[in-house]
Amino acid sequence: MDWLEPLSQTYPARALILSPTLYLLVNAAHIMAIGVLFGAILSLDLRILGLARMLPLAPTAVYLSRVAATGLGLAMLTGLGLFSVRPGEYAANPAFLAKLALIALGLINILAVHLTPAWRATVRGAEPTKVLRVGAAMSILIWGGAIIAGRWIGFI
Repeated sequence: MDWLEPLSQTYPARALILSPTLYLLVNAAHIMAIGVLFGAILSLDLRILGLARMLPLAPTAVYLSRVAATGLGLAMLTGLGLFSVRPGEYAANPAFLAKLALIALGLINILAVHLTPAWRATVRGAEPTKVLRVGAAMSILIWGGAIIAGRWIGFI
């Protein structure tokens, strides 16, 4: 993975490498962003699966989708910073590759769900269909798996 090594020589990567405090802050921001992402996704998926029925699904779905998107953007930005410190090492790490694969699968699941007529009907007030409930269950498993794979990175 020598072609990735120039990334570790960029100014942001060098700053992270040379400043343990900056690295710590970016790492903490990454963890917080993942918490925002997964917290919103889990809350929405559980609501779609029938929990917390006292919450109206339509506005909850719109709001939590936006919160999750914000968390995803921040997690990707901070994750890129962390990756830039040791790109070759991460790119060769099976846990990191599993995490990326699960994130890609999670994004495909989001697109598949959000592009269905069932999703559009749900955000207009309809009850979630079986397709949405299956998508929600898959989402919990996929994003939970991505978090587990992310934690696994440091153990390989």
